[in-house]
Amino acid sequence: MPFVPESYVHFQTPIWERFLAIARSSAKTGGLKVALYARVSTHDQQTLPMQLSAMRAYAKRRGWKVALEEREVGSGAKTRPKREELLRAARRRDVDAIVVWRLDRWGRSLLDLIGTLQELYAVGVGFVSLTEALDMTTPGGRALAGMLAVFAEFERDILRDRVKAGIAQARKEGRPHGRPPTVRKHLAEIETLFARGISKRQIAARLSISRASVRRMLPLRHTAQRPSRRDHASRSA
Repeated sequence: MPFVPESYVHFQTPIWERFLAIARSSAKTGGLKVALYARVSTHDQQTLPMQLSAMRAYAKRRGWKVALEEREVGSGAKTRPKREELLRAARRRDVDAIVVWRLDRWGRSLLDLIGTLQELYAVGVGFVSLTEALDMTTPGGRALAGMLAVFAEFERDILRDRVKAGIAQARKEGRPHGRPPTVRKHLAEIETLFARGISKRQIAARLSISRASVRRMLPLRHTAQRPSRRDHASRSA
């Protein structure tokens, strides 16, 4: 049994224990069921066959079985139905790994990329990007995924602490914090229109705000003092 320094044992944390276990684990390299995901923009559809051809050749070279092939066409779409189908298949463990041609074909943004890679890592599904030579089916690739998860969590903690510190300082100095008021600037106009007997729905339509915002801006006493339509009719007469 190899010698392990006592100080090393004392400084072990759950995160690093998990990281070391991943790094030491053996990779299942043969017989994987993989899904291929190819995406092109609306004006660049000629690269679709090239992506699929490269991914098929890679899977064949690794001895993997292609269980799914998904093609997505679109430019800057917020929702990618084919990718979501692959993620659902990964959660069900219908596939062992997902192969893409390039990382920007998979992730909409850096945060989206890290989030989806973490999700795949959590459910035990590998991820391979050919252009960047990223392979999460190997011990080294899974170790890299574990490190990305650790640093992403670290970055979120730092951001959370900065936000809390900024709010505390703003309160100490008596400065407003949070989202800037967007509806409050209409308060005087809302009260004027409501006093004239205009309904909350009509006020919301005139000012291009929601009816709920109008209700929040109007005190209860205005509701009690609101003139009825009969009063308006009598005044008009």
